Amino acid sequence: MRALISIVIFVSVLAAQTPPQSTTAPAGNADAGKKLFQEKGCFQCHDTLGQGGDGPRLAPKPIPYAAFMKELRQPRDQMPPYTAKMMPDKEVADIYAYLATIPAPPEVNSIPLLSR
Repeated sequence: MRALISIVIFVSVLAAQTPPQSTTAPAGNADAGKKLFQEKGCFQCHDTLGQGGDGPRLAPKPIPYAAFMKELRQPRDQMPPYTAKMMPDKEVADIYAYLATIPAPPEVNSIPLLSR
């Protein structure tokens, strides 16, 4: 029993010392991100506005930054991994900032040609 209490105390102390990971994206430059999205070839699979094509949809409302970064660095599917050497964290933040600025498409019923 004493060993169990010691483990619980140790884990509690360790958890208190571990800084929480930020869930917010670092500040990025959306204009630079738009340019990088083209230069790095992201548009080839994710289309020009990140709406998906051969690759998954990235915008509007991109996934949380930490998940975005993890998928970029260690992709699960066919996408090649983008190491920090290939795409520094600053460039990733810029691309993410760009994706966050892409507005949602209009509702279908708000398009006159489609609302019949």
